[in-house]
Amino acid sequence: MALSKAQLEKFEKQLLEWRKELDEGLNETIQSMHQEEQNAFPDPTDQATVEADRNFDLRIRDRERKLIKKIDQALNRIKEGTFGICEHCGGNISVKRLQARPVTTLCIDCKTAQEIEERTRVD
Repeated sequence: MALSKAQLEKFEKQLLEWRKELDEGLNETIQSMHQEEQNAFPDPTDQATVEADRNFDLRIRDRERKLIKKIDQALNRIKEGTFGICEHCGGNISVKRLQARPVTTLCIDCKTAQEIEERTRVD
């Protein structure tokens, strides 16, 4: 069953809001890091703590940057008319799955098969 126009609009709105939140968080981190650079920490322990926190924040922001890319791809799929269609089998992705993870590109069956294959693959 294909998604209705109202459902697509709802997902688009949700994705745009999610992207905006992530962008705002990224901007806050950049401002915070800029302010930290202006502060001098004469104690090496304090400096190490600040650097550890900064590295943690950067790892989180990197994950969020990747999520923003997935959100943009999902928005493009909405525009192209392929949102909610599994990239692997071409079947419909359930609305419940899209509600849980709107950036998904695989139906639950294909995602389950992919995860099983990844677990059994010996590198």
